[in-house]
Amino acid sequence: MQLLEQRIRATGKVCPGDVLKVNDFLNHQIDVPFVKRLGEEFRRLYKDNYISKILTIEASGIGIACLTAEQFNCPVLFAKKAMTTNMSDDVFSAPIYSYTHQQPGTIVVNREFLKPTDRVLIIDDFLANGSALSALIQLCHEAKAEVVGCGVVIEKAYQPGGKKIRDMGIRVESLARIKAMSVENGIEFCD
Repeated sequence: MQLLEQRIRATGKVCPGDVLKVNDFLNHQIDVPFVKRLGEEFRRLYKDNYISKILTIEASGIGIACLTAEQFNCPVLFAKKAMTTNMSDDVFSAPIYSYTHQQPGTIVVNREFLKPTDRVLIIDDFLANGSALSALIQLCHEAKAEVVGCGVVIEKAYQPGGKKIRDMGIRVESLARIKAMSVENGIEFCD
């Protein structure tokens, strides 16, 4: 998506540790009209599929998931990174490794919100190593829900996550695919 690539070039910041900050429009502050256009693009990509639920993970995925769900007229379910007092113990859970926090964890969703009848579109902000998407897919498999596909805003195509998820037979649509990235040389997008 050329519009997204232009925005990343203009305001994204490549930082040491293979980190791309897009805090001005996606990961800290949300540019709602811009992110709404990203949701419209996911709708265009998956328009021929019936989607009953959007699934994401807290926190950065929630904004894009909500604006995408508006396009499909369906609810958003977000996996929590910790059990909270307002959740029942009847949950689906999956292990996850957080690249950002450099530690393992577990994500959970209440069983009442993910059913075998659901046709799920998983939405996330980044795809690098594939840990978050793998964990969300595992939740769907536990629930016997159908994963229609995954929509990712930014994929680091030089890392193994995209191949890993696609090798599982899951459709992945990334709006921007980064071929290479460094503090010294900036960002190179895939053709």
